[in-house]
Amino acid sequence: MIATRIARFTSLLLLCSAAVVPAAAQVDSDAVNRARAAFIDNMVSKHDFDRAALGEILAGAQIDQRVLDAISRPAERVVPWYDYRKIFMNDGRIQGGVAFWREHADTIAAVAEEHGVDPAMIVAIVGIESLFGQRMGSYRVLDSLSTLAFAYPRRASFFSSELESFLLMVREEGPQMLEVLGSYAGAMGAGQFIPSSFRAYAVDADGDGRRDLWQNWADVVASVANYFSVHGWRRGEAAFAPAARSAGAVGGEPENGLTLDSTVGALRTSGYEFETSLAPTAQARALKYEQTADDWEYWVGFHNYHVITRYNRSEKYALAAFELSQAIEREYRK
Repeated sequence: MIATRIARFTSLLLLCSAAVVPAAAQVDSDAVNRARAAFIDNMVSKHDFDRAALGEILAGAQIDQRVLDAISRPAERVVPWYDYRKIFMNDGRIQGGVAFWREHADTIAAVAEEHGVDPAMIVAIVGIESLFGQRMGSYRVLDSLSTLAFAYPRRASFFSSELESFLLMVREEGPQMLEVLGSYAGAMGAGQFIPSSFRAYAVDADGDGRRDLWQNWADVVASVANYFSVHGWRRGEAAFAPAARSAGAVGGEPENGLTLDSTVGALRTSGYEFETSLAPTAQARALKYEQTADDWEYWVGFHNYHVITRYNRSEKYALAAFELSQAIEREYRK
């Protein structure tokens, strides 16, 4: 008999809202029910969940049209770089980062040393993801993930997997996690970890037996650092360098992407001018960002650029995180 059966959570579920948001025109209720039933079958056979208790949990999850609306227009995809940058590169977030760093200086220093991650990047990620814990999401994670797993066919496989990870996380961390709030996509805590990332990378830094990414700043900072460390961050190595593209550059305009498809030497040979101490054989990628509605700026991304995109798969996010980390560090070191 499994020690932590989902059946134990039934009493808590009675406190949850069992109402389901009336299906909007684009939500197929029959398809939702079929997807939910198949998911329950999988969880029972694969993880030995109690069928009745899991069915009650998922019956209490709302299919939320707000979630479907939000995921159709993520900022990384629809907002041009010059507007996206302003969301994060502003005095409030920079000074907030300085204050956060000073308040948690000893913890950040110890964690950065242990994991080999630049402290400014840790601070910047917490700033981008949750404004240093002030904005951690207002959607119940169970609702968000159920909506996307059962009513968003385009990415149902991914979000079904995340719902699976979330329920396993509930089993591991405790039934209180069923009521936790997060983003419309199911990201949680000050570092906005999706459930699979929480299970894989969250750290109990102070040894209190809990991985608390909402109120325990030692756990938050260590978890972000651990994520970057596991994905290969190289401390002291820049993620980007600003670049110029000469008039005689070989080839067309660069196409942005998450992989490193060239080298430092090859980019210089093809007509890009930029400063770096990395070897000519170091992997790199030319990138371009909308500086204005009518003009572009060029950057070269290196290994740590690719690492940032493992946290959020967006070229815009990566450059915003890098620039914010640099701005916070400049102010902090004054």
